[in-house]
Amino acid sequence: MGRGRVTLKRIENKINRQVTFSKRRSGLLKKAHEISVLCDADVALIVFSTKGKLCEYSTDSAMERILERYERYSYTEKQLNTTHHETQGSWSLEYAKLKSRIELLQKTQRNLMGEELDSLSLKELQNLEQQLDTALKHIRLRKNQLMLESISQLQKKDKEMQDQNNSLSKQIKEMEKEIPIHHQKHEIKPSFQLDILDNRNICEEARMDCEVEKNPRQNQIATVMPPWMVQHMNK
Repeated sequence: MGRGRVTLKRIENKINRQVTFSKRRSGLLKKAHEISVLCDADVALIVFSTKGKLCEYSTDSAMERILERYERYSYTEKQLNTTHHETQGSWSLEYAKLKSRIELLQKTQRNLMGEELDSLSLKELQNLEQQLDTALKHIRLRKNQLMLESISQLQKKDKEMQDQNNSLSKQIKEMEKEIPIHHQKHEIKPSFQLDILDNRNICEEARMDCEVEKNPRQNQIATVMPPWMVQHMNK
């Protein structure tokens, strides 16, 4: 006599339900592995227990890649088979997805800032700590690089200023050497002119002395007697 059909319903006994879940889960994972190997198919399996425990399986540890492929395929299929109103609905769905992602990113950002850490588990806190350590390493590396570049630029400017200072000092020394020669040139000309004037004065005095010697009487009278007396004597 053949085996009758078993009606599927929820197992009321918790222990039996847990045992059945463990057995069926193992069998399901085994079947997923077999179909992936035998048929060379990409398989992704996600199971949550009644207590919220996650059990998953994916070929070649590519769960995210398979899920992204599923989202792209389902989205493309919806775009091809929907009307204008359904397109608006898909945009609403896309908006909801983007909104959820933004909220997740904002929550991650707050966690990185040290906020809302009470809801995180120990493993999540360890991952967050590792992310912060990695970020600090990159920040210190970038800071050191900028400091070295700044020091190099300052050293280059200092060298340029030293070269400029040396050049100016050299020009000043050359100008100091040229200044005495310039003064000597200007001093020679006035001295030469004074000598000429002195010689002219000497010559003029000598000429006057000669005239005095030629007419000593007239010179003596001119120097002793007033002009009216000289005229009276001439008469």
